[in-house]
Amino acid sequence: MSESKDFLRTIVEEDLKSGKYKEVITRFPPEPNGFPHIGHAKSIAINFGIARDFKGHCNLRMDDTDPTKEDTKYVDALKSAVEWLGFDWGDSVYFTSDYFPKLYDYAVKLIKMDKAYVDSLSEEEIREYRGSVTEPGKRSKYANRSVEENLKLFEQMKNGEFKDGEHVLRAKIDMSAANMKMRDPLLYRIRHTDHFRAGNKWSVYPMYDFAHCLSDYIEGVSHSLCTLEFENNRDVYDWVLDTLGLEPPRPYQYEFARLNINYTLMSKRKLLELVEDRVVSGWDDPRLPTIAGLQRRGYTPESILNFCDQIGIAKANSMVDVAQLEFCIRDDLNKKVPRVMCVLNPLKVTIENYDGCEDIDAPYYPHDVPKEGSRKLPFSREVYIDRDDFMENPPKDYYRLTPSQPVRLKHAYIISCKEVIKDASGKIIEIKANYNHESKSGSDSSGIKVKSAIQWVSSKEAKKVEIRLYDRLFKDEIPNGLEDINPNSLQVIKNALVEPAVITDKPDERFQFEREGYFYADPIDYSDEKPVFNKIVALKDSWAKKKKTTKSQAKKVHVEGEVVPMSDEQKRVFDKYTLELKLNSEIANTLARDYHLSKFYEESLSFLNSPISLANIVANEVARELKQMHIDELKFSAKQISQLVKMIDEEIISSKIAKQLFEDMVKSGENPTQIVADKGLVQISDPSYILPIIDEIIAKNPDNVAKFKAGNSKLLGFFVGEVLKRTGGKANPKVVNLLVAEKLK
Repeated sequence: MSESKDFLRTIVEEDLKSGKYKEVITRFPPEPNGFPHIGHAKSIAINFGIARDFKGHCNLRMDDTDPTKEDTKYVDALKSAVEWLGFDWGDSVYFTSDYFPKLYDYAVKLIKMDKAYVDSLSEEEIREYRGSVTEPGKRSKYANRSVEENLKLFEQMKNGEFKDGEHVLRAKIDMSAANMKMRDPLLYRIRHTDHFRAGNKWSVYPMYDFAHCLSDYIEGVSHSLCTLEFENNRDVYDWVLDTLGLEPPRPYQYEFARLNINYTLMSKRKLLELVEDRVVSGWDDPRLPTIAGLQRRGYTPESILNFCDQIGIAKANSMVDVAQLEFCIRDDLNKKVPRVMCVLNPLKVTIENYDGCEDIDAPYYPHDVPKEGSRKLPFSREVYIDRDDFMENPPKDYYRLTPSQPVRLKHAYIISCKEVIKDASGKIIEIKANYNHESKSGSDSSGIKVKSAIQWVSSKEAKKVEIRLYDRLFKDEIPNGLEDINPNSLQVIKNALVEPAVITDKPDERFQFEREGYFYADPIDYSDEKPVFNKIVALKDSWAKKKKTTKSQAKKVHVEGEVVPMSDEQKRVFDKYTLELKLNSEIANTLARDYHLSKFYEESLSFLNSPISLANIVANEVARELKQMHIDELKFSAKQISQLVKMIDEEIISSKIAKQLFEDMVKSGENPTQIVADKGLVQISDPSYILPIIDEIIAKNPDNVAKFKAGNSKLLGFFVGEVLKRTGGKANPKVVNLLVAEKLK
């Protein structure tokens, strides 16, 4: 394990030192309702990697609680992805469905404790009764059912006596909770659909929030690691385990930032739409970010894991440039794969003063790659070069073959153009050339100076192949769906030519086609009769180049490795934001590249001089809303955003309340200061209000107080969290931290 630990590994290390757990057990718990993508690869690397680093174990568990969407083919795809990335889940794969009897018993226990009830409201009524971020919810009248009635109804639900949606089982928690996930969350729903493993045995299926924490507990998981969208679910996770009073040790949930990549969709639902609408050829289409797609395109497990390692484990979501992923595969292949020649658009060259044939010894690797190997290149009177390597009327700085400019055939001889042959339409169909017999590469005594060497293949020995050139599937940096598809994401070249050394019976073969990029023999469509190669990535290292200067750290529009730079105006704005306003380059780039976002930001600055705080909320929350709608459709204004930020800066409201306020502004357009006043959401900093709450929480948790005083300083966060929960997130965290620390001395 590296000396530099991320925050998750720090937590695990502290838990082991304190004796909280004897063994680290993590889990990777995907839903088998789609093929895993590169976001899952990050989760796989984290969960299996942490277990490996601490000599523990990671369970592979299928969260198969929705029979309407799940399938065995998705289970196989998930297992294949984990194996391909080089991880081992042990003797067996776990399934949540294996725990259905136990989960049902736990639900019955909650009902008997009067902590769960069968609700008969409609889906619309449940949504309406839940309230909003600023308004408490209203409990269903069915919550008053007796324990006996609830037990009977729940058993009838299990036995299939009701229709889908007729009843649900809900937890009885708090309909006024600040965390809306805690407003009597659903625990079970009716589904009259055969389960791909359990058949028709069950008519009720547990919801994620109920099944997940209990599955973790049943398996002895110590650290339940998930992405940030489940942060609010953590309260439900803890409530279920604590309310049931399960014997320790119990698992705890920790969240990390999910992986977001530009020019890429990471939603399984939207990826499924692409597959079902036949926009792509299947889940393993090389343009998709699925593990199967990346594998078929030619990515290596090492490159994916290196990418996951480079982006790290963060606590806040951000956008990763897809060029970083391309850099990782390029960097991996550069050290491994042989260099060979390919002609994508063949033009015949007849060397009139050459007779016979010969084999030229050519190295596979350049001098700076620590690998050895060579192959025999057949050379003959007739060769093919790429059509782009000859021009009749070349521009300045064109160094390839012209009527007056000789060029070297790589690894072979220097040739010069003697005659240009055209067809009736004026298209060039052949070049008549001469070669210099003293110019052979490696023993050149001709004295002829040329400025470039071009690709070629011998016409007789060359092999015809199909080349698939893949580009970004989406033309927009932050795509929404089908409307953003890049119509040129796939180009197929049917009659490309390669040197004979490229045709091999070795599986999993990759090559660098010189000057063109890295290519992979398609594992599905390749055959001796029809060799097919997929372009993995272009040669240009735009990511590494991008890192050299501050300006170029900004996100760029890439098309097969080519960088589209900022306009002069965007550069001016970017410089202003980074140099004058001191914004970090990522935030500055997001704002500078979007005219509407930049305009909104500067308008908000005219109301409040808080450039960094405003930039953060505009570049993240406001930008997220602009992905869904035009700026004119926003219900809130720049002035309202400035008012929201002002209250955060002045600590009138907490950051947690600020998130809730923003969501309400999105829906209603109400003034944030008015919402705070009407709902009494002002941050509480008065010790006289907070101290009695702290005293009560300390009195109820003597064991944790003793552990804290014995040296488990991590429990400070527990007490602070309990105070924040009791105050609905209104208490000032800084004040609470100071007061709790003082009380626990």
